Amino acid sequence: MTTPSTTTADARPAPTSRISSLLAGRAPEPAGPRAVAVGTATSVAALLALAAGAVAFDVPLLIPPLAASMALVAGAPALPLAQPRSVVGGQLLSALTGFAVLLVADPGIWAAAVAGGLALGVMTLARTPHSPAAATALIVALEAPAFWSFMGLLAVAASVLVLVGLVGNRVSARPYPVYWW
Repeated sequence: MTTPSTTTADARPAPTSRISSLLAGRAPEPAGPRAVAVGTATSVAALLALAAGAVAFDVPLLIPPLAASMALVAGAPALPLAQPRSVVGGQLLSALTGFAVLLVADPGIWAAAVAGGLALGVMTLARTPHSPAAATALIVALEAPAFWSFMGLLAVAASVLVLVGLVGNRVSARPYPVYWW
């Protein structure tokens, strides 16, 4: 016959098990070593190419939102935020939103704040959610870059991210994209 204290003690998980469970949370399992290595290598290659282009065209502020975009494509390729429609469409719509704000306001902090907020709304309405692109709208509203060269560079850069993500995720046997449009 068991005593009540024995039953209670046996029913509780060990302290280390509870800590491990708490730390793990409900997050998905991490990617395998091959997916991590390929994702890292393709991200570095893509960002080196994009950084060179951004410096050559004198828009280095474009690098941070593109790096965040690449992190989504390489690190979480199944998320809606990482799909080609969202990466390319979200970046371009956000830049256009920044330019639209510049039609009614001078470049600056206030214009950047409005552009970033409006870009999130525009992406939501267009079903192209891509949070890093809100930073692109801010950059446009702060810097007022030349429209055609900026939009051209951004379209090429976002497309490069998707193509590199396509290759990298295929090599690591991860499905990407989940959908194109």
